[in-house]
Amino acid sequence: MTSSSHFLFSNGVVSHSSTIPPVTTFLESHPGAYTTTRSHDNGSCLLFWDRHLHRLSNSARILFNSNPRLLFNIPISAERSLSLPPPPPIWDSAVKALVDDSVGKVLPVALRERKDGEELAITALVSGDSKKMRKIENLSRKSIVEVLDVCVHIGSYVPPVFGVRENGARVAVVGHGRDIAEAKYSDWVRLRKPLENLRPPSVTELLLSNDGDQILEGCVTNFFVVCRKENSEIKGNNFLSDKNSCPFEVQTAPLSDGVLPGVIRQLVIEVCISKGIPVQEVAPLWSRREFWQEAFITSILLVVSILFGSR
Repeated sequence: MTSSSHFLFSNGVVSHSSTIPPVTTFLESHPGAYTTTRSHDNGSCLLFWDRHLHRLSNSARILFNSNPRLLFNIPISAERSLSLPPPPPIWDSAVKALVDDSVGKVLPVALRERKDGEELAITALVSGDSKKMRKIENLSRKSIVEVLDVCVHIGSYVPPVFGVRENGARVAVVGHGRDIAEAKYSDWVRLRKPLENLRPPSVTELLLSNDGDQILEGCVTNFFVVCRKENSEIKGNNFLSDKNSCPFEVQTAPLSDGVLPGVIRQLVIEVCISKGIPVQEVAPLWSRREFWQEAFITSILLVVSILFGSR
């Protein structure tokens, strides 16, 4: 499978053609909630797929409740005519089954075409049929399947080698945080384009901040720093010493500040807690970057990318 060749499952049909657009172009033209994961170990598994399904279901439900236009592509005036969503367990069960079934239709085809050394980047998009939705008074598990559509886009992906300086992250702070940041939705791909136009040539990720100081997240990543604690007079660099005596802590902005609950973000926090590494969900301060010992961004495609430059 060449880098220009993509697979698409849409309307019950699997397509494989060089005319299928890149995933960003595809997302720009389709409303909905989405998630992206990738294969691992020569296509033998999908990274943290259960977590991605859970986050995708949550994103779709959040959009349904707070801004249906982003899920159904309907006028604001029509939003009040939509039914209320069913309880979360029913919604989650239906959405996860629908997405799993759709991915299962196209993934085996893409795996057969995969070249050695390549992995697959899999994006699942959940959107809704507003016309069908307005005809239903009470959503059930069965009717959810009828009103929601799932598209799956698959392309090849070669993971960068970790630890190589040329593959490291270079960031700049350029824009305000996202609306409805707790959901991952396709309209953000279009909305972030003006920010991308401000990207300096050497920068690989753009950081978001509402005040220019508190760093929320990247346009497509979560952001972490390893920072010396304020007023810390303790010497040494041992993270695995007593938690209260360690002079450093890992920091990342809390979800309540307006941050996407990234899958790798949550895993980093869980690993820190399990290893006794101090971690605080507090927005890193750009004004205190001289106290940062390390900084890194996380995403499912990169997993972790160390920061090697900032502006």
